[in-house]
Amino acid sequence: MNKQELVEAVAKRLDTSKAQAAEVVDTFFSTSGVIAAELKKGGNIQVTGFGNFETRKRAARLGRNPRTGKAINIKASTVPAFRAGKALKDLVNKKK
Repeated sequence: MNKQELVEAVAKRLDTSKAQAAEVVDTFFSTSGVIAAELKKGGNIQVTGFGNFETRKRAARLGRNPRTGKAINIKASTVPAFRAGKALKDLVNKKK
């Protein structure tokens, strides 16, 4: 499902226009949205039954340039991550 399909699904579920549904989707998922803003501040978002949006720190490490094979230093960074909650895991893994 891409963003446009998500907007259409939200519009249908909420019985509203696609423009209003797009605004709802962007409120959460755009780079200036609620989730991104909270992660940028270093916080996390916990949605009970769905999962957690959080940041994780990656240590500096030694990597290899795939073209030349030469060793390169990769800087430490902070990356966004999602950890699924138990209810979502159970739903996805449920046998038919």
